[in-house]
Amino acid sequence: MASASDTTEKKLGIGAVTAAITIHVLWGGNPVAVKWGLEVFPPLASGFVRFTIGTIAIGLWAIARGIPLLPPRHEWLPLAGVSILFTFQLWLMNVGFGQTTGALGSILIALNPLFAAAFAHFLFAGDRLTWMRSAGLMLAFIGTAIILARHGSIDFSDATQAGNWLLLLSATLLGWRLIVSAKLIRRLDEVRVMLWMLLLSLPMFGLSSWAFETISWQNLGWRPIAGIAYQGFVIAGFAFVVNSYLMKLYSPTIVASFNFVSPAAGLLLSVLLLNETVGAIELTSLALVAAGLVLVARPARSLKS
Repeated sequence: MASASDTTEKKLGIGAVTAAITIHVLWGGNPVAVKWGLEVFPPLASGFVRFTIGTIAIGLWAIARGIPLLPPRHEWLPLAGVSILFTFQLWLMNVGFGQTTGALGSILIALNPLFAAAFAHFLFAGDRLTWMRSAGLMLAFIGTAIILARHGSIDFSDATQAGNWLLLLSATLLGWRLIVSAKLIRRLDEVRVMLWMLLLSLPMFGLSSWAFETISWQNLGWRPIAGIAYQGFVIAGFAFVVNSYLMKLYSPTIVASFNFVSPAAGLLLSVLLLNETVGAIELTSLALVAAGLVLVARPARSLKS
């Protein structure tokens, strides 16, 4: 049972709403950035380079704020656990983005708040699933089913279908990681949690990439460089820290549910920057997922456990 300290569902002010919308718009550009980065750096190498940049950015921010970087002994085990979850989830996401379109990937990865809401129901006493939130979950999953059934069957020999299912699994794990991280940052400094989550992932990404992947240096150009820089500085640096700060102060479900902005931004950027075409299937799925996320974002009437 979640403790009383977890029951706070503080109302978001205009500043917090603006920050949440901003970082989710930025996250909408992540599928494009990942696909650009994958032109040179395969999934594990992409994670290593991206989070090396993110670690440096967050480390400098922590030093500037005077935050102690070395965790006390009792923090090492939970930080290692969330880092392992983070590494596996990001690897699945990168592989999935590499096998599907940016538009479909944007919608599928945006489902993470739905899974976060389901997990938060059991871990946060003040973050319960209401009938409205449950209806939102159902609506969004109908939108997901439209994407996953777009070829008429579950066919893992189809790279796009396989990528879609990997992204759905990644979104599930991301929802779980958001809630686990939210539990941690209620009692630990959010910047230190993000720093060590990234730092501890680097050996896993680096060694696995060295053993199993080959970097395509011949494809190096401005697009993969821009993609990796965006993932490192904007997403792993700025967006991660701001999101963690918001989740420390407000309901994890409410903060995560602003992700309805991300798939819309992702679809638009995929059309503009990846020259993808978006048809009725993608737009219908987007509308259902976005509507579901809006319903999930509605605050619960009662915060009693």
